[in-house]
This record gives sequence, C-alpha cells and structure tokens, in this order.
Amino acid sequence: MQKQEIEIDIKELFSSLWQQKWLIIMITALFALSSIIFAISQPNIYKADILLAPVADDSQITGAAGQLGGIAAIAGINLGGGQGSSRVDLALETLKSRIFTKVFIEQRDILIPLMALERWDSVTGKAIIDPNLYNSESKLWVRSVNEGKPVVPTPWEAYKLFSTIVDYEKVKTNGFIKLSVQSPSPILAQQWATWLVYDLNQWIKKEDIRESKANISYIQNQLTQTNISEVQKVFYQLIEEQTKKLMLAEVQDEYVFKVIDPAVVPEEKSTPSRALICVLGTFLGMLLALMIAVVRHIWFLR
Repeated sequence: MQKQEIEIDIKELFSSLWQQKWLIIMITALFALSSIIFAISQPNIYKADILLAPVADDSQITGAAGQLGGIAAIAGINLGGGQGSSRVDLALETLKSRIFTKVFIEQRDILIPLMALERWDSVTGKAIIDPNLYNSESKLWVRSVNEGKPVVPTPWEAYKLFSTIVDYEKVKTNGFIKLSVQSPSPILAQQWATWLVYDLNQWIKKEDIRESKANISYIQNQLTQTNISEVQKVFYQLIEEQTKKLMLAEVQDEYVFKVIDPAVVPEEKSTPSRALICVLGTFLGMLLALMIAVVRHIWFLR
C-alpha cells in the first residue's frame, strides 16, 4: 500500500513538473543565455611556458668549500657550499618575493599593461588599454578608487595581481622547472617569461657577487690581524675559494637557471573554456529551475 502511495506521489510530481515546463524552460534558457554572454565577455588568456634546468655548482669549488666550511663558519663567512639545491630554492622564493616583483615591474616598466590591459587585438597585434583605468593620451591613471586610496596602483596591488599570473612547477622526473606566465596578450606573456628568467639569474648573481666581495674584504682584514702561519694559510685558501666563486659568477649569464626550451608566443588561448562555461551555466539553471518547480509542487500540496 505504501509502495502504491509513493508511485502515485512520483506520478504527481512528474505531472506537476510537466505542467511547469515553461517555467523550467524559461529559467534554464535565462541561465544559458547569461552564461553565453558571460563567456563571450571574458578575454582570451594566453600562457607562455619556459623550461629551465638548474645550473649545478662547480664540483671542485663546492667540495673545497665543504672542507673549509667549518672554519669559515667560525669566522662568520658563508661559502655557499654543501647546500645542495639551496641556490635554486632561493631563486624560486625570490621569484615570489615582493621586493623582486616590485623591482621587476619598475625596471621593465610593465605597470600599465599589468594593471590596465583590457584585451589583445589579434588583427593589429597590439594590447588595448582600458580607458577607464588609464588614459593613454594624457598618460595618467583615471581609475575609480575608494577615498584615501591613490589613483596610481600601489606596489602591493601590482604584486597581488602579478603573483596570480606567474607560476612554476618542478618536474619530478628530472628536476627541471617549468615557469609559466599568463596574459591577455600572447606577446607580453612570452616577453615577460623571458625577462623573468633573465632578471632572476641576474638578481641571484649580483647577490652572490656582493657576498663574495664582502667575504674577501673581511678575510683580508682578518689576515692582517694574525701572524700565525696556519691561520694565514686557511685565510688564503678561503680567499682563493671566494675568488673562484666570484670569477664564475661574473662570467655566467645563466647563473641559476639554464633555458632548455625558451618561451614562444602562444597561438592558442589557455583560458577561458567558453564551452564549459556555457554547459555548466545551463546545467545550473536547469537544476535551479527543477528545484523551484519541486518547491512549488510541495507548497501547493500543503
């Protein structure tokens, strides 16, 4: 008896849904149309990838630095040896740092295309700047901001946006690193990826050169303050290792990362997936319409 009542209820439910078919169709069509409009309004995003291989430290220098590391540590000197892939890890953390991002944006002068790029014109090959954010004729920012907030984007705003378009992943099989940059302009995506690798190599290189020079200066100063021959011998060895490290740093352009596969201008968009947006939007509309119809059916029964 109970089974019969359930069957009748289900029949009534389907009958009610059929009677409300135009409501269901209208809501589903509204969501489908909205999802199509939304998908079309989204700009194409292009992703440029660049494959990098970590540059190994010189084995002889690393070995010697490891042997002298204990004495150097007592003297307050960092030889940089015996640390495995620490230089690569340092570079990857630098890539995500606020200070590196700020300097990169300023030196490469990319604040305007980063913060105000509207879309990329595939016909002319030019990036279109949003006039509501930046006036290209007067070269002034005109975006609307809350009271007390500067019209010119702050380094923090630029950093937050930049961190969303730059990403990397380590290839577990060979230890290579795949760096990617996304942009509405495929040309800018390729250009920025190339610049990032070059500037990152130069950043770590300059830091190591500065550190080596400071170490050599410090050791030379300590050398003049001792007459013990054994200690002097150790200091000369430390100076030799730091000099070798300094020479290698000055001659290597690809100091941390060697480019295996350079970035190219992508010809196909990475996102958005407009078909998926339309399908999901339509499905969500149909699901919502069925829920509304079921609620109406239950309400009328009461």
